[in-house]
Amino acid sequence: MKFTALRVPILSVLLFSACTVGPNYRKPDIQLTPAYIGGGSISTALRAADADWWRGFHDPELSRVVERALEQNLDIVKAGARVDQARAAAKFAGAALLPRADAGASADSVHQSLDSPIGAIARTVGAARDYDVYAVGAEASWEIDAFGGLRRGREAARADAQAAQATEAAIRITVAAEAADGYLALRGLQARLAIARSQEVLETHLVDLVSRRAARGVSSERELHRVAGELERVRASVPPLQGQIDAELNRLDVLMGSQAGSYRAELSAPRVQPLAPAPDGSSTPADLLRGRPDIVAAEHRLIADNARIGAALSEYYPRVSLSGLLGFASLQTGSLLTSGAGQAEGIAGLRWRLFDFGRVDAQVAFARGREAQSLAEYRETVMRATEDVENALSRIVNSDTEAHALDRQIAELTQARNQTRLAYENGVLSLIDVLDADRELLGASDRLAVVKSDQARAAVACYRALGGAAWSLSGSSTHVSKR
Repeated sequence: MKFTALRVPILSVLLFSACTVGPNYRKPDIQLTPAYIGGGSISTALRAADADWWRGFHDPELSRVVERALEQNLDIVKAGARVDQARAAAKFAGAALLPRADAGASADSVHQSLDSPIGAIARTVGAARDYDVYAVGAEASWEIDAFGGLRRGREAARADAQAAQATEAAIRITVAAEAADGYLALRGLQARLAIARSQEVLETHLVDLVSRRAARGVSSERELHRVAGELERVRASVPPLQGQIDAELNRLDVLMGSQAGSYRAELSAPRVQPLAPAPDGSSTPADLLRGRPDIVAAEHRLIADNARIGAALSEYYPRVSLSGLLGFASLQTGSLLTSGAGQAEGIAGLRWRLFDFGRVDAQVAFARGREAQSLAEYRETVMRATEDVENALSRIVNSDTEAHALDRQIAELTQARNQTRLAYENGVLSLIDVLDADRELLGASDRLAVVKSDQARAAVACYRALGGAAWSLSGSSTHVSKR
């Protein structure tokens, strides 16, 4: 067998089979502060491990929308398919480390040309030019991973699979947050529309009042035109709000994996704006590295690219393979499985690049550049995550302060508007005072509806920024330093 001549060098190579070239992964050292600037808005005493954060709004319709989106959204379906692909790739990379065995059988019918070398010899010696050959056997091969290139490939594929899994979780959090945000925006717009229609009714009554006064000669025609114009201004504010409501309804339908218009009848009925709960989760920025799946995904992409450096470096070293064949071959089917038809072969192979005009150098440089890019992207992802949290916390605090001020303002403006109308009816104040009072109250009421919607949406943004309350993937190994 051919293996005998190369047994010594092959065994010497196997002594180094535990060697794995390339850099081992080192945990990035990310400097983060001990707490968020607005961390006091986070309730760490609540359900920090509850992933169903949307239930904290105590709105069954909101829960139905979010859960329907998580079940039917097509982005989640695509992400799940990518996870399956990545897991299959990891399984394939792991199988490359193991021997491969194939079984086969063949039946060949041969007619030799007289002008071919074999045909000419057959004619000279009187051998048959036509014959059949039957063969059956098994073949095995194994590439010995002497310098760890295949192991690095398996490491990269496994990290890619974990990154895909974390990305799927990030997409689920995004879809849940988008669905909740769309629902809360819809309820805010519906509240604003209700305010506008209520104001339209009041302005209609005012037009009737001025019309009666004008008929009695108490009010001028100019005042009647003025109040009628104000009524039309209020009416003109309705179509833009309705257009935005339609857009949010369509947005929610698509998020729920349905054609636009599918759930319009269900969601068109106005409901009370949900109150924003205090977001719960960790108030320590370092916990983002475990709680944010997009950060976990970025780290595993970094791990994969680090492993690919070793896979590229392994091309500098020789590749060793073993293969063998065991089977039977015969010109007659009757003698195919006899001892005389048996055949065996063993091969030891060695392949080593000597001249490739810089191809391996280029592959290694590419792998190092890709790893450097992934490291920068990972750090940027962490920084963006802290920005998301701080922005969401700031929105919560400031919208809460504004909402309390607007509540007080509306109470005062409502009383002032009522007093102004009474004074106008008694002839003490002019119509312009009434219109100003109505306009101020409408503006404040509309703004309060916007702020309440912003409060609730800010809570959603905070849950999303914190990683959907809590999420983790085993294997995350990022090191964090506090300063």
